[in-house]
Amino acid sequence: MGLPGKTPYDAKFLQFCEDMNDLGQKGIPFVFLIDYLCKSPKLWTMEEVPAGVMFDFKGFTNFPRPKKQENFDTTFRKYPIPFEDYLHSFEIAQRNLKRGESFLINLSAPTPVETYLSFSEILLRSNAPYRFCFQNEFVCFSPETFITIEGDNIATFPMKGTIDASLPNAAEQVLSNPKEAAEHATIVDLLRNDMSRVAQKVWVEKYRYLDTIYTTQGSLLQVSSEIRGILSKNHQRAFGSILAEMLPAGSVTGAPKPRTLEIIDEAENYNRGYYTGVMGYFDGVRFDSAVMIRFIERTPSGLVFKSGGGITALSDVHTEYQELIDKVYLPIPASPFVS
Repeated sequence: MGLPGKTPYDAKFLQFCEDMNDLGQKGIPFVFLIDYLCKSPKLWTMEEVPAGVMFDFKGFTNFPRPKKQENFDTTFRKYPIPFEDYLHSFEIAQRNLKRGESFLINLSAPTPVETYLSFSEILLRSNAPYRFCFQNEFVCFSPETFITIEGDNIATFPMKGTIDASLPNAAEQVLSNPKEAAEHATIVDLLRNDMSRVAQKVWVEKYRYLDTIYTTQGSLLQVSSEIRGILSKNHQRAFGSILAEMLPAGSVTGAPKPRTLEIIDEAENYNRGYYTGVMGYFDGVRFDSAVMIRFIERTPSGLVFKSGGGITALSDVHTEYQELIDKVYLPIPASPFVS
């Protein structure tokens, strides 16, 4: 068992999967993190969650939400990488796409940012279904569900396609755009195939619907689909084994996954870390998880916000560069102190 296009899973991740399977079979609630390359997974029962770790997954949380939202400074500045740097990575992706090495490549980059809010304050204030703060090292506020499991029912919700909601006819633009449609179709097909490794029956329940995300800088529209399946008997509550079959998440890699992972390594030339990994929980009945997008990390040179988007042969470099910038935001309503 191993990451497609990578070396086999190491002993640490294999043990992580076995431990998660064991907790699932025993019905013991837990919380977990998995990094993009599955090298540093973390798994805690609720009693074991260390200090400095805060999470809220659709109300499954280890902290009380503030009762009163007092005024606070939501100033948020971003300093995108130079267009020329992005162009270099984009051209590597395009070269491989035109050779037929891949159909879709999710290309990301780190953007330096500034904010007066601490990571814990961002977590508390963010309007996102999945939120995690890890010991002042990073904070993630993801809108994208990866997989949910309850009984023998499994579902995944790939998110592909983003547009500034303030643009004229934004919904029509993103839904009718041929590039966006092809990108979304590719990811839905990939996730259906990934799910078929653990499910006996797989179908698309809902195709290309829109969600609105509110930020300090306006609203975005995101396009998602809903894919469902029925787990095979040997995969029921075997959450670790299921994740091992489906990682890394297709919506943040591309297709075909093995070769695309290698192209991403060449094109990005930076360490994603936990960004585009998976986080989630099991409450004793329901398993829920999210792709770790919308991600701010502390580095020796300051804060960086990691973001990206899907690249196809039809992609326009200026449009993709702008999408990468648009995805750098805080999902917090603006306050009177915004500058």
